[in-house]
Amino acid sequence: MDFTLIWAELVKGLSQFTVGNALMIAVGAVLVALAIIKEYEPVLLLPIGFGCIVANIPMTGMTEGLGLFAVLYKVGISTELFPLLIFVGVGAMIDFSPLLAQPRMVLLGAAGQFGIFGTLILATLLGFPLNQAASIGVIGAIDGPTSIFVASKLAPELLAPIAVAAYSYMSLIPIIQPPIMRLMTTKEERRIRMDYAPRPVSKRALIIFPIAITLVAGLLVPDATPLISMLMLGNLLRESGVVDRLRKAAENEIINVSTLFLGLVVGSTMTAASFLNWETLSIMVLGLLAFVLDTVAGLLFGKLMSVMSGRKINPLIGAAGISAFPMAGRLVAQIAQEEDFENFILMHAMGANTAGQLGSVMAGGVLLALVTAIMG
Repeated sequence: MDFTLIWAELVKGLSQFTVGNALMIAVGAVLVALAIIKEYEPVLLLPIGFGCIVANIPMTGMTEGLGLFAVLYKVGISTELFPLLIFVGVGAMIDFSPLLAQPRMVLLGAAGQFGIFGTLILATLLGFPLNQAASIGVIGAIDGPTSIFVASKLAPELLAPIAVAAYSYMSLIPIIQPPIMRLMTTKEERRIRMDYAPRPVSKRALIIFPIAITLVAGLLVPDATPLISMLMLGNLLRESGVVDRLRKAAENEIINVSTLFLGLVVGSTMTAASFLNWETLSIMVLGLLAFVLDTVAGLLFGKLMSVMSGRKINPLIGAAGISAFPMAGRLVAQIAQEEDFENFILMHAMGANTAGQLGSVMAGGVLLALVTAIMG
């Protein structure tokens, strides 16, 4: 028996272990700690962090060939299956009645996408090709599935840092947005109370809405159809009232399993070789800038609407115009209540937040169409 060969086989992982692997394992451990200790989006950060740890253990074969992570990537990311299944679940959880009762909130959902296009321009000026710049810009929507969907089509080589940036910033919304909200608004503006006497939204309207949005988006922005149609399918399951089992499955088992596997796959792409470079750092910084610009643009538009309405609109709701549903809407309501405990603007914020969800998907589709047309 050759003990030398046996020993070499036993320690082959250690022999290939690098400082880069150690650093990325530390990053994964930080993400897991944030999920468990701080409870920052644990459903996202815990599987991402654990996937990062496992992917940086050498010689496992899990990220190659028929390895678990490689198979999940091919099945769920290359085919866009996981983002689409997640959108079915998100749609099943969204109530669009605050948006339908206040159609003007669509303007805030549109304003909340400004950072996407502003960052696209900046990224191209910094030397990124148009396809990569567009994928980086979508991080600003703070919508993981949309970011992955766009990046997998336009710049799959950047999928790892883009996905990590999108999900990381989504989990850090309670840290990033409040200082911007306080900086961009006065105490008096944050204390503005909004009357909520919505016009009634009929069940018929709620059922027609997802079908109409799918048709309109499909005809105007065909590239956005996969995402918007799955989002609207989930919402139709919710509003139809006749498929309760499917609705519950969509908003529980389907979205939970898809999120678990998506998180593991995203984490598995965070290898030392692909992640520890200046390009990744640039993407993380530009993604944060896109997020900040989206929030600032939404707040500025909220201030404009506040002035035009005679101070009847609280400009804070503009910060909910990003996609991250329902976290952004709840955070806006929380900031308002910190100034005035009896100030309830949650339903207004949710109207802007659902508009932002639609806006991010449409923005992603527009980028796909533009880049495809320009680059041929």
